[in-house]
Amino acid sequence: MTRLILASQSPARTKLLTEAGIQHDVLVSDVDEDAVQAKYGVTDAHDTALLLARAKAEAVAALPEAEGALVIGCDSVFEFDGESHGKPYTAEVARERMLRMSGSQGVLHTGHWLVDCRDTAADADAADANDDAPEGTGATVGAVSSAEVHFAHMSPQDIDAYIATGEPLHCAGSFTIDGLGGAFIRKVDGDPHAVVGLSISTLRDLLIHANVGITELWAVNEQ
Repeated sequence: MTRLILASQSPARTKLLTEAGIQHDVLVSDVDEDAVQAKYGVTDAHDTALLLARAKAEAVAALPEAEGALVIGCDSVFEFDGESHGKPYTAEVARERMLRMSGSQGVLHTGHWLVDCRDTAADADAADANDDAPEGTGATVGAVSSAEVHFAHMSPQDIDAYIATGEPLHCAGSFTIDGLGGAFIRKVDGDPHAVVGLSISTLRDLLIHANVGITELWAVNEQ
């Protein structure tokens, strides 16, 4: 059975994978996002999402626990009025953003990075082990899935009530589509899974580079 590790502590991402029937483990990366962005000087929302997804995937892939597994890292960045928005963390920042977003639209970019940590033919040769044919490809590939999010008009009272729940404070762009925030999203142009934080179809495309079909990861295969 091919192991998949999700390099994210996001409950929404692990729930999405579970509901899609994809068996996985969770191993959280210890990546300083601000330090990574400062190092590379990336300001574009699209590129930032991919950069942070790669940093998280590679950090987890370097851990002993990831040996023999595939690691998928993800990160989401909201682009609004030419600005990149991550998690607001405070009620004040969330309120300012949501007042501007009301009745408008922006683009949610979710970066994905896959690292194949399984043994490759070169690893087998180095270890002089020929018992089993290695399955690893050494693939390390990424892609970004983006979707345009259109917001309904939100009253200040709506915004304050939503912020009081605490939900938007730890979400890219100060909103969710799969929680209470879904009430304020009028429509999505693009992959709705990207707005949740992990595009299943993008994961499927990346797995191809590791010679793995997504159906191989379905939990139903073990029933």
